[in-house]
Amino acid sequence: VQLQASGGGLVQAVDSLRISCAASGLTFSRTSMAWFRQAPGKEREFVAAIRWVGSTYYADSVKGRFTISRDNAKNTVYMQMNSLSPEDTAVYYCAAGSSVILATVRLDKSYDYWGLGTLVTVSS
Repeated sequence: VQLQASGGGLVQAVDSLRISCAASGLTFSRTSMAWFRQAPGKEREFVAAIRWVGSTYYADSVKGRFTISRDNAKNTVYMQMNSLSPEDTAVYYCAAGSSVILATVRLDKSYDYWGLGTLVTVSS
């Protein structure tokens, strides 16, 4: 299984950015996908998830600004990030899980595979 994240970069505050994660080696349409992030000096935290049935979940800190989506035909998950702030600066990791349940969708231990991450830097 490979998860290849892309689309990170340097943006200004209030700008938008879309990051992507292309998956291979798994049955993507039956796999739940998520984004986590880790800021410098902080622990990794949940950002958003989309289960294989299409339901979405967000951290309170990004709700209303970020949108997670998936294209099963392209084996790709996206995250559209709007109204970015310096507090969103982090390495963003995509994760995949075949047995993610509602109760644990926000927990990193629910996901079996992880990509290397893409760096998003938001300047003020």
